Amino acid sequence: MNSADRHAELETLLARWDEAYHGKDDPEVSDAEYDAARRELLELEDANPELRREGGASDRVGALPDSAFGKHRHLVPMLSLDNVFGSDGFEGFVSRAGRFLGLDDDGIQALQFVAEPKIDGLSINLTYENRKFVRGVTRGNGIEGEDVTANLLTLKDIPHTLPDDAPDVIEIRGEVFLSKKNFLTLNEQQAERGIKPFANPRNAAAGSLRQLDPEITRSRPLSLFAYAQGYASSSISETHSGYLEALTRWGFTVNPLSELIEHARDIPAYVDRLARDRSGLDYDIDGIVFKLNDIALQNRLGFAGRAPRWAIAWKFPAEQAITRLLRIEIQVGRTGALTPVAHLEPVNVGGVIVARATLHNEDEIARKDVRDGDLIRLQRAGDVIPQILGVVESDEPRSPRYVFPDHCPVCGSLAERVHGEAVRRCTGGLTCEAQVVERLIHMVSRGAFDIDGLGDRSIREFHAAGYVLRPGDIFRLGAHKDELQKRDGWGELSVRNLLQAIDERRTISLARLIFGLGIRRIGERNAQLLARHYGTFEAWRDAMVAANAGSEEREALDSIMGVGGAIADELVAFFSEAHNVETLDDLRQQLHTIEAEEAPSEGHLSGKTIVFTGTLTTMTRPEAKAIAERLGAQVTDSVSKKTSLVVLGEKAGSKAKKAADLGLETVDEAGWRTLTGI
Repeated sequence: MNSADRHAELETLLARWDEAYHGKDDPEVSDAEYDAARRELLELEDANPELRREGGASDRVGALPDSAFGKHRHLVPMLSLDNVFGSDGFEGFVSRAGRFLGLDDDGIQALQFVAEPKIDGLSINLTYENRKFVRGVTRGNGIEGEDVTANLLTLKDIPHTLPDDAPDVIEIRGEVFLSKKNFLTLNEQQAERGIKPFANPRNAAAGSLRQLDPEITRSRPLSLFAYAQGYASSSISETHSGYLEALTRWGFTVNPLSELIEHARDIPAYVDRLARDRSGLDYDIDGIVFKLNDIALQNRLGFAGRAPRWAIAWKFPAEQAITRLLRIEIQVGRTGALTPVAHLEPVNVGGVIVARATLHNEDEIARKDVRDGDLIRLQRAGDVIPQILGVVESDEPRSPRYVFPDHCPVCGSLAERVHGEAVRRCTGGLTCEAQVVERLIHMVSRGAFDIDGLGDRSIREFHAAGYVLRPGDIFRLGAHKDELQKRDGWGELSVRNLLQAIDERRTISLARLIFGLGIRRIGERNAQLLARHYGTFEAWRDAMVAANAGSEEREALDSIMGVGGAIADELVAFFSEAHNVETLDDLRQQLHTIEAEEAPSEGHLSGKTIVFTGTLTTMTRPEAKAIAERLGAQVTDSVSKKTSLVVLGEKAGSKAKKAADLGLETVDEAGWRTLTGI
């Protein structure tokens, strides 16, 4: 598999896993497997910068908020953390931060960090206005989350008011969790009531907080550790350790194991100590977070994609167990990918009952030589479905070697494996029931059309009955109203509610529409990127139809920051198929309004495309890029007629000449500092 295809495969996997973990509190893979996939994606992007795109998996956070709750936008985005897994990774993080700041070796060694245990719970953003608690919101997708204020008011660890020295407006962030003891008690109560127990304390905490009835939350002994700051209308402290002290004074619980570490060289000893004591703690931790103590330096470092440059999570090794592999099942996804899933004899791995594990692809099965009936070793780092490490040697007779199917188990079409790819795909396309149904399920999913009452089971039922065979049919379901009311599980009220929910989605944003089509490699963020660039459905549709090789439209598509050649190829391939365009046009006729997308306005450089060339002397290139992006600009590496501004450092070369030839606006470094108000 080439780099672009593997990158696209990882993008798709990470998007699905993010939605399962953050959106449904029902993780599909272990932390270890997720982290390994994300590390591989980042390595591919480092080696192939053209694969990196705005809003891709490398900077995506969480999942879209659940429509069952009110949504609220964070005053400051609630982003995530990058991970390291040992001292080498941590030293690399410290070195990168130091280089960004322009520090020498002595300056890097003098950096102070605050160490905090990484609690495995649900992240929360608490907003105080005039020192009164007014709102509590989940992380959501990092930009907006679910308003769970009523539920949070039942927690004893959250002060309802702050003292006079607190800012007028402040966002205080923390982690809601369930202790191990309370988790076991809760699961005993679930079992007594005949209710499925929670898989782990993290899922139990998330499920308890995201209840529509606050009294259910009140009945569950949730706790909170406060550890971070979002927006604040006035400064609290010059250091993170000082901020934690302020939180303690204000009545919050700060993890007592948090510690100021004077020198980076002392951090491995702290990690060893906490890893040794981990099993004796009354709550789950899956690592340690290290934050640069100096807040002025934090502000200079800023963020890279979804994560801060001034903080890192040092993850602990995964937990392991041994169980039996009962059988291997092949699942067919909406892009035709055949994915093997191992069904296991249920086993307890670190407090979690595990019954399934992904095997990724046929190469993975062959490399590990796993077979039905084998004893296998699992690895888990806090989630439900772990990674299979390999077969445990045994004297037992083994089943024949597993043969990966070369035909689709759903439609019988040939399953081809393109040279260089690891994934085998069904060639049945829209004639394959699995792909058609999966695409329809994707279209009504939360990040796309988000139609209440029309989920996985309903789509399968309506497709089998012949009511919904292509996307436009969703909006023609009203023609089957009488038949629907006669079906098991449906009635006049439920059908009326469903049709009303469908009608409400006849007005849709362009980004949701693009994402809902299920085009390979087009995730939510790519869809938003395309929607912002083209603005209207008509402009996007016409440009895609005309985007043949060598055309002006294809050149424009390739120039969009974050859209690499592989993504552009998928779009062109989709629109080159007449039946796809016909399906899209049929869907468009069923919609009333497709809302145009505008680029977000975050600063006075919003909407501008900037190129830096030459050597900057008063700041590093990454710092200059971060400043431009904070002010709303896009930063690209190549000069084109779409470039708004070229910043000329010392020894600017061919890019400066091209900017002059195109008559583009240019400024030197001093002019850049003036423009940005530095």
